[in-house]
Amino acid sequence: MERRFENRVALVTGGASGIGLAICKRFAAEGARVVLVDYNQANLDAAAPQVHDAGAPDVMASLCDVSVEAQVEATVTSVLDRFGRIDVIVNNAGLMQFKALEDLTGDDWLRVLGVDLVGAFFFTKQAFLHMKDGGAIVNVSSIHAVETTPHVANYAAAKAALVSLTRSTVLEGKARGIRANVILPGAIDTPMLRENPNVKSGLETLDDRDIGKPEDVAALVAYLASDDARFVQGAEVRVDGGRLDRL
Repeated sequence: MERRFENRVALVTGGASGIGLAICKRFAAEGARVVLVDYNQANLDAAAPQVHDAGAPDVMASLCDVSVEAQVEATVTSVLDRFGRIDVIVNNAGLMQFKALEDLTGDDWLRVLGVDLVGAFFFTKQAFLHMKDGGAIVNVSSIHAVETTPHVANYAAAKAALVSLTRSTVLEGKARGIRANVILPGAIDTPMLRENPNVKSGLETLDDRDIGKPEDVAALVAYLASDDARFVQGAEVRVDGGRLDRL
């Protein structure tokens, strides 16, 4: 595999499981020094050796709740102390709830927005402050940003707002040499999908042709973060196997 990220540092939030772990392994295979950011210490402990075995010359695991700005700042400071730079940030951390709209509370909204949207803002802010030589940001939104299902109103709204945040990042980051793009995964074969109450109840039906692998997402993230995509700025790319194109 081509090693497009040698001597570069890639930070991935939600990096200890599912799509995030696949992204970390892909960066590792392409030579990056990888920073796994996650709120689950046990998952970090299990994931870090896997990322090292995938080819990363150095791996750092950081316990962090992305919705807490002080923890985000501490994580970035630790990364800079260790590596001296950050070249890629992937805002992948996500939280999904399943409640009827009338049952959602203000705290439900704030928690999901905090992880799925504000956390991405906190890391984007740090990128603007510390990516002195430019870099790449890839935001992981969701197909729910454009077409959704019942009982996920706060998640869908947060993911739609993340697409908007990406546009603002493009406008204000271009002069800094920072590129930003956003991907919209559809149904991806992870525990989050299999445990989805809407899927279990039959409210949302899936065809096997519509279910992708975490590695499918990771390949696109690696492209968008690489110099191969140096003229790709502000793209909104669906990764859903064409599910939304079927009538």
